[in-house]
Amino acid sequence: MNRLAGETSPYLLQHADNPVDWWPWGADAFEEARRRGVPVLLSVGYSACHWCHVMAHESFEDQATADYLNEHFVNIKVDREERPDVDAVYMEAVQAATGQGGWPMTVFLTPDAEPFYFGTYFPPAPRHGMPSFRQVLEGVQQAWSTRRDEVGEVAGKIVRDLSQREISHQGTRPPGEQELAQALLGLTREYDPQRGGFGGAPKFPPSMVLEFLLRHHARTGAEGALQMAQDTCERMARGGLYDQLGGGFARYSVDRDWVVPHFEKMLYDNALLCRVYAHLWRATGSGLARRVALETADFLVRELRTEEGGFASALDADSDDGTGRHVEGAYYVWTSEQLDAVLGEDDGRLAARYFGVTDEGTFEHGRSVLQLPETGEEFDADRITSVRSRLLRERSERPAPGRDDKVVAAWNGLAIAALAETGAYFDRPDLTEAALGAADLLVRVHLDEHVRLARTSKDGRVGPNAGVLEDYADVAEGFLALASVTGEGVWLDFAGLLLDHVLARFTDPETGALYDTASDAEQLIRRPQDPTDNATPSGWSAAAGALLSYAAHTGSEQHRSAAERALGVVQTLGPRVPRFVGWGLAVAEALLDGPREVAIVAPDPAAEASAALHRTALLATAPGAVVACGVPGAEEFPLLAGRPLVAGEPTAYVCRNFTCDAPTTDPERLRTALSD
Repeated sequence: MNRLAGETSPYLLQHADNPVDWWPWGADAFEEARRRGVPVLLSVGYSACHWCHVMAHESFEDQATADYLNEHFVNIKVDREERPDVDAVYMEAVQAATGQGGWPMTVFLTPDAEPFYFGTYFPPAPRHGMPSFRQVLEGVQQAWSTRRDEVGEVAGKIVRDLSQREISHQGTRPPGEQELAQALLGLTREYDPQRGGFGGAPKFPPSMVLEFLLRHHARTGAEGALQMAQDTCERMARGGLYDQLGGGFARYSVDRDWVVPHFEKMLYDNALLCRVYAHLWRATGSGLARRVALETADFLVRELRTEEGGFASALDADSDDGTGRHVEGAYYVWTSEQLDAVLGEDDGRLAARYFGVTDEGTFEHGRSVLQLPETGEEFDADRITSVRSRLLRERSERPAPGRDDKVVAAWNGLAIAALAETGAYFDRPDLTEAALGAADLLVRVHLDEHVRLARTSKDGRVGPNAGVLEDYADVAEGFLALASVTGEGVWLDFAGLLLDHVLARFTDPETGALYDTASDAEQLIRRPQDPTDNATPSGWSAAAGALLSYAAHTGSEQHRSAAERALGVVQTLGPRVPRFVGWGLAVAEALLDGPREVAIVAPDPAAEASAALHRTALLATAPGAVVACGVPGAEEFPLLAGRPLVAGEPTAYVCRNFTCDAPTTDPERLRTALSD
């Protein structure tokens, strides 16, 4: 056992038995490097990372390599999901130096944490033009021993260059009609009309861009925006990216056609996509969108919910293929012979046609990823249901992929929002209860007495790392969704407390720019700051959205102004790189629409007439609309203040931009008011 044995991160614990004398990130490790006069090897990865496992097996489990590392370096292992700030700072350096990045990330540092040499995966022997890991280690060690002054100069220059990379493209106002139209045009140019999605291989699910397209269509009626969203959602759901048996999406497709996924399943992808498909159903009534939203929600609850009520981070891509070897995708792929063995010859042939399983295979070694190709053949629904059930039962007997049980606050916030809304839309109170359970865990375990948020927990034990901007913003987003769905104002209160921290500790008071770490957080070589969306909404755009929703609920000018200032960066980035500011564009759509404020007062909020108004409000497609529901005079929601019943009946009020429609007791009139 090395120093990782006491950590909460499953990724770090995977390396606790390595012969490498790993240290967790911290001042002690750098002090040890100073004492010994050696450089630091920083290795960053995450639990579900395939190539992280490969490099660990090839190099970090190798005794000779470990002996060399232990003699010449202080070795630090970081879980990028626990410390996104550390990951962001050094990934920026890697990308600036090499033009690319990825995980595992391998960085060599001085004892003052200044980087001087970079890379990602290194093989155990020279391969494809890459040096071996041992060659890299020996080269770095020789440079450190014989040219230390030169190494120090390089490291100092890199840190100076990074410190000058401040955000300088912030606009002076939020994006307006022109910028959003330009963003839509840019997306149209990058759209793949044959396959859906944007760009080439590898293809990632564009969750946040899809939210923008749905909101843009709702606000403007632009059919092209809706068509891109619909077609992309259908292609993803029909492809191998989607688990056709168990629900849920893989991280990305290695090809342009969504056929072969990178098989890891991440909480954040599935939370975001569950919400996208629920919103697509809300806009179109699509049966496919309804099915995928519900199956993805059920996957989240069935396979990622922890005993404490939170949601685990990920499922691995690799699993035992039955021979003791860990192979990517082994849990999910099939051959024609396997289908016949489970289903019998007739149903096996049916399943092969229905799921696109071929004799030569669509994956490796004659195996196929299950899809739903459009064959034009009519299939008997009951027979397909039976086939799916039997295959899923057989698959459950296979060795399952490993699960990263770490609970990440931000990603649980995304799951809370998705499950709360999906439960409300489809009359699935069990899903809303699951959202409430995760919210309760965050309050009990992740929040301290000052309402400061911890980034992670595991097995109900809080991790040592402070929450970053995306944690505060995404958890606030989840709590705001819960408040609208449940009518429980306590979640609005908690969201407000979290956003107070955003304003006080993450926002530049002069410019309104946002930082990913708090002003009182650990000082790294650079304070990370990134407004672009990647796999998840950036903390910057997520904070803008939560601030705007909270302002709509409360009338707070401070929060609305902060949201508008934060959206200034989208004015510049939106027309230029719309694929990478999708959530910022979606928030800008809400700002242009108001957003609308819906107050529903009712003598009994649970009564049928009250529930009909409440459901109508939740199903409105108006971008970013907020909903408050409660008894007259309730103090939980500011929107309910001064809202009387009409003729003693449950009554809905709709306001936007300081103007209110006439109150109504009729769900149809409410629907019209919210779709205008």
